[in-house]
Amino acid sequence: MKKWLISTLAVVVLAGCSNSQSVGLTVDGQFQRVIMSDSRLSDTISVEDISTVSLNDHVRGVVRIKNNASRDYDIQYRFYWYDEQGLEVNLHPADWRHELVHGGDEVSLSEVSLSPNGKEFRVQIREYAN
Repeated sequence: MKKWLISTLAVVVLAGCSNSQSVGLTVDGQFQRVIMSDSRLSDTISVEDISTVSLNDHVRGVVRIKNNASRDYDIQYRFYWYDEQGLEVNLHPADWRHELVHGGDEVSLSEVSLSPNGKEFRVQIREYAN
């Protein structure tokens, strides 16, 4: 009975800590791959290009996405930066940014690493729910 109560309490605590807006797409700049975890978002938004650009001893990560639907789509995105060894360089991730992608349009999501040690990036994209 005690194990059952502890298990139930743990599930309730974890559910309370979870974010109601899960991440739909993760784009890994280093390996040029896209990880889909939300089939509805992945059906609507496609990643057209992933690139990095050097800019005054810093790196800019750029992800070009396309809205494959005819309606407008609200998304949020956030970049994470890593050094050459794969260690995260920005201790606190940036806030989620909002972008409206019109039906059939392409937009570029980009950010410059705050740290000159940031060489590779990962960006998470999720549907924006008001």
